[in-house]
Order: sequence, then structure tokens, then C-alpha cells
Amino acid sequence: MKKMTKLYVLALAAAPAIVAATNPMVGGHEMFPTKNIIQNAINSDDHTTLVAAVKAAGLVDTLQGPGPFTVFAPTDEAFAKLPSGTVDTLLMTDNKPTLIKILTYHVVPGRLGSKEIAQAIEAGSGKAEFNTVSGGKLWASMSGKDLLLTDEKGNMSKVTISNVYQSNGVIHVIDTVLMPN
Repeated sequence: MKKMTKLYVLALAAAPAIVAATNPMVGGHEMFPTKNIIQNAINSDDHTTLVAAVKAAGLVDTLQGPGPFTVFAPTDEAFAKLPSGTVDTLLMTDNKPTLIKILTYHVVPGRLGSKEIAQAIEAGSGKAEFNTVSGGKLWASMSGKDLLLTDEKGNMSKVTISNVYQSNGVIHVIDTVLMPN
């Protein structure tokens, strides 16, 4: 009986660690499925440029809405790959329509986890086409175990962290900014 009680106590003591481990870490911080896309993104140290861009574009309320949304979220390093001055130029008030188009190009309606994306890739014989909120198209494919996205200009981005579930959708962290035509 004592052995059973010890096992039960050990299981209860381990339970918080198990629960915490199920929430993915992005940008050095735990992401919670009970928070919305904006609430989690603000806590990621790797998405400060994306958060600033979303604010400048006036998309905060949209991405806090019910969704569901699938967001392919470029990291600060992804934005740093753009030509020098691009981000500063996009954040200017005069360029808000272009910024909105680029940001909404990273959003697909619905809650598409990696399982759903993989099923679409399989159904498409190795490539899946997704319509973005901006009205553009993205293509998903696999290269070994890597999920790749191809934009309308032929640029590729790799999903580095997948299935970061939110109360209003899912985020997949990507290593390159995607560009619409």
C-alpha cells in the first residue's frame, strides 16, 4: 500500500512538469493555448518585429478576434534577411497598405496544424496550395522532415516550430518572410 501511495504522490508531483512541457516554447517563453495569437506573440522575444508590424498595420484587433487563423510567423531573424531598410520603410504610415498585404499573406483562414497541412500535401501529390487572407497563394511541401512554404515569388521558408496552438488558431514559426506578388 505504501508503494502505491508513493507512486501516486510521485505522479502528482510530476504532473505540473508534464503539463508545462506540453506548451511549446517560442522566443524563450511558454505559449499558452488559452491565449490568443497576439497575447502569445507579444511574449515571444523572437517576434518583436512582427508584433511591431502588426501594430503599425492596425491588425491587432483582427488577430485577437475569434478566427480561427493559421499564422506563419516570421522571426526577427527572418525580417533581418530582407534588404537593409525594408522593415523601416514598411513601417512608415504611407506604406500601410503594402504592410497589410505582406502580413495578411502570412495568414490562412482556419486552424491548420502540421497534420492537416501534411494531409493536404499528400492529397496534392507532394504540394498543397493555400489561399491567404491577402488573396494570394502559398504552397506547402516537404523536404525530408522539413515543412517548406513557397511564396508567389518563388522564395522558400522553413517552418522551424510548428503547432503552437492558440485560442483563436495556430502559429507556425518560419525562418523567412514570405512575399506576395
